[in-house]
Amino acid sequence: MIDNLAAYHFAAIDDPAAVADWLRGLAEAGDLRGTVLVAPEGINLFLAGRVEAIDTLVDGVRADPRFATLQIKRSRSAAVPFARLKVKVKPEIISFRRPDAMPLAAPARAPDVAPEDLARWIAQGHDDAGRRLVLLDTRNREEVAHGSFAGALTLPIDNFTELPDALAPHRDGLRDATVVSFCTGGIRCEKAALWMRADGMDNVLQLDGGILGYFERVGGFGYDGRCFVFDDRVALDPALRPLHDGAEAA
Repeated sequence: MIDNLAAYHFAAIDDPAAVADWLRGLAEAGDLRGTVLVAPEGINLFLAGRVEAIDTLVDGVRADPRFATLQIKRSRSAAVPFARLKVKVKPEIISFRRPDAMPLAAPARAPDVAPEDLARWIAQGHDDAGRRLVLLDTRNREEVAHGSFAGALTLPIDNFTELPDALAPHRDGLRDATVVSFCTGGIRCEKAALWMRADGMDNVLQLDGGILGYFERVGGFGYDGRCFVFDDRVALDPALRPLHDGAEAA
């Protein structure tokens, strides 16, 4: 079986090109394929290969003090869902272009909710303080088409940068709710939650680990469909099984 790794970590990087070269070397040593993004704000990894090779890469990354607390999400497939290894240096590890949504500049990480707690809130229809619950999908319309939390607020966006304008008409209606932002693996909902709180929405939390973390720890309770992923698997079901798992790409 092939191990698929998804991980991101915000950390100050003053030498992104050097870090990109280092990560390329770790990935190539294990014959891993996928995408590595490096920016001054951190790293974003989507890699696939042998289980032992993924373990070795994770150990190597965590050996750097900047990335010692790297959190990872893993799933299995029969084939490698990437054609090649791509390593890129970017201005952001996910483009949002909002200075008030930069985790390294924020006084603290946006508050989060654990998957187990969110599942309980969904079951009871409100948070533990009795406030109504609104789940905010921060992904684009193509991703949402494959699945989302039942009853979630979804926005007609094609790019993450469009989220603030698309959310504007809904803001007044969210004032009395506990809003939980979510995305695939956590990075977009983390930035979105930071921006919303900085913009006056102090009732916003982020789903820790995103949808993939929820699937890993809770399963599919309250979720309809699959979670879109940006590789040849297309989407994963709540058991983290791929929609497509054919022959390895050439």
